Amino acid sequence: MSKGKVLLCLYRGGQHAHQVKGLLGCVENELGIRKYIESKGYELVSTDSKDPIGSSEVDKHLKDAEVVITTPFYPAYITKERMAKAPNLKICVTAGVGSDHVDLNAANEHGITVTEVTGSNVVSVSEHAVMTILDLVRNFVPAHEQAVSKGWDIAGAAMNSYDLEGKTVATVGAGRIGYRILERLIAFNPKKLYYYDYQGLSKELVDRLNKASEVLNGRGDIVERVENLEDMLGKSDVVTINAPLHEKTKGLFNKELISKMKDGAWLVNTARGAICVAEDVAEALESGKLRGYGGDVWNVQPAPDNHPWRTMRNQFGGGNAMTPHISGTSLDAQARYSAGVQNILESYFSGKHDYRPQDVIVSGGRYATKSYGERNDGK
Repeated sequence: MSKGKVLLCLYRGGQHAHQVKGLLGCVENELGIRKYIESKGYELVSTDSKDPIGSSEVDKHLKDAEVVITTPFYPAYITKERMAKAPNLKICVTAGVGSDHVDLNAANEHGITVTEVTGSNVVSVSEHAVMTILDLVRNFVPAHEQAVSKGWDIAGAAMNSYDLEGKTVATVGAGRIGYRILERLIAFNPKKLYYYDYQGLSKELVDRLNKASEVLNGRGDIVERVENLEDMLGKSDVVTINAPLHEKTKGLFNKELISKMKDGAWLVNTARGAICVAEDVAEALESGKLRGYGGDVWNVQPAPDNHPWRTMRNQFGGGNAMTPHISGTSLDAQARYSAGVQNILESYFSGKHDYRPQDVIVSGGRYATKSYGERNDGK
């Protein structure tokens, strides 16, 4: 008889799971932790059946589960209603970063610990964000679509293509990911790098960025904190969102806030889809207020076929650089969050519960930090 049940909810990899063993985030490869979990005397149940709520495999097994593990990329939403039907649930583990698919207030009420593998995705997401910025500014996607469709309209692609050099770029959130984006942008010799965050970067970190700019571009003092979000948006050519989703950021980029942005700006969101109002973003892109919107996070995941972000275009026929939620799940990131999940489980199974402090979101009926919105982890 097992000590308890571990419920693992991941996406289905299909033939790709057998082709690439490093695809640990799929249900077939189970984060590579089956043998470990069974060696601890626990039963592991893996499924990709998470919806509809109330009649999925997740609901079937949740009533007996002691541990639930899911990813932000194909999340099983652990709602208040689901928790009420899971009397044995002790810990929810996010294989990755971002635990907004768990009702954190309800977790506190039920005394459920919520953890994630902080830092496992910072390189992957920051690289993806910079790639998306370049895709939009250089109008890469429409040009690529020409190539594969046997087109050759140079003017049609070039008319909306710019250089990143000399542009002003701003990040909403300058935590682990936001800071790394700033680091990577130095090499493109931007005019200015702004950041908006509830707390300022340390002098050491700012000096590091300015020194890098001095070496590469011959000028320092490139980084500046802006304390008024609307002011920052009004003078930025590119805005990248790198903040966690919580009550204060949900729906933050709505029609009103977008109206404060520079006309023809590009907006990139690799944080959480619900930070932006989907319909307002689509309208701003189609009207020309935004020149482009890109990212890989959606307010509902998987996104429905009729989601406005799938088909939106700017007035030039481009400006859409969306991908499914893949930025934080490169094969390298999967190896990191797989190892991180096992470390969290080791702390849990041992009874020590000596988790890395930065991995704990809620524990013992309270938030592990002042608020989930103040973790400054850029995700």
